[in-house]
Amino acid sequence: MKQDRRSWLLAISALIIVLDRWSKIWVAHHIADGDAITVIPRYFYISHVLNPGAAFSLFSDSATPGRTRWLLTSFSILAAVIVLGLIFKIGRRFSATTIALALILGGAIGNVWDRIHYGVVTDFLEVFLRWGQWSYHWPDFNIADSAIVCGGILIMLDALLPKKSTS
Repeated sequence: MKQDRRSWLLAISALIIVLDRWSKIWVAHHIADGDAITVIPRYFYISHVLNPGAAFSLFSDSATPGRTRWLLTSFSILAAVIVLGLIFKIGRRFSATTIALALILGGAIGNVWDRIHYGVVTDFLEVFLRWGQWSYHWPDFNIADSAIVCGGILIMLDALLPKKSTS
């Protein structure tokens, strides 16, 4: 019988949560809100931005910020519970999908922690995309956001790539 991998998947989620918390605490103690440290001039900075909204700062200018905070928190908790349920249901083995779910769970909990404790999510990775005269400022993000996006990409790739035949 194959070994049950659910504990390893939960460990991946826990690692994401720990890295996310540690990085946000480091940023809060070393970079003033609104400031940044240059890593790669003109391209990459470690910033300190407090995001009251969702991904890409959606809903950050809401007329009812308290309601928006609790709606986003509730949605994230619901998503985390569903993802946790999926991990327990299909997580007996490693696959792109189960690893993706572990990343998404860790990221969701990382950002929910911020919303519950601080009312905002700390973002700190600031990227500029440049090509000649063209420039785009990607919205600031964090490790939790990165884990969620990587998990989503893994799920899409797993769904799109052909499966190996077991026969």
